[in-house]
Amino acid sequence: MKQLKYIITLLALTSIQGIAQEIKWMTLEEAVLLQKKTPKKIMMDVYTNWCGPCKMLDKNTFHNADVANYVNQNYYAVKFNAEGNDVITFKEKTFSNPNYNPELANRRNSPHQLTNYFQVNAYPTIVFMDEKGNLIAPIRGYQTPNQLELYLKMFKKDEHKTMDSQEKFNAYYAAFKPEFKQ
Repeated sequence: MKQLKYIITLLALTSIQGIAQEIKWMTLEEAVLLQKKTPKKIMMDVYTNWCGPCKMLDKNTFHNADVANYVNQNYYAVKFNAEGNDVITFKEKTFSNPNYNPELANRRNSPHQLTNYFQVNAYPTIVFMDEKGNLIAPIRGYQTPNQLELYLKMFKKDEHKTMDSQEKFNAYYAAFKPEFKQ
């Protein structure tokens, strides 16, 4: 009984302090509906079932407390299987995977139409969208918590809008001081 009280107290303290245990993932449709009520940018994890770096991104980066807290406060987080079979309506268009093969569900399969729409050509890719669901950028490859922090903060503050050259991004990158724990 004492142990149960301790666990309940710990859980209450965790929620009071706002410490997230994990990112609150949702579908793209849910995120777009929430945007209409409370505008936030969208961060979409585009993964596949067979992708090793995708699993590392989920385990090492998305389960990082600093990443989870920042994402939950500032973004709607979407998980999207780039080779899945979901039918998705986005921006009044319907996207599917007409060449999906259920026998290949955990191996390489055909790409979903939404994957191509968001210019995804490697896995993992993190797609960032603005408060109206417009594409900001697809960020390709595995990202550590500190690497992802740069993009999370840059896009949240719209600082990317002033970067019209590689030199400006390089200067931003060089000046960026990560705060997330690794």
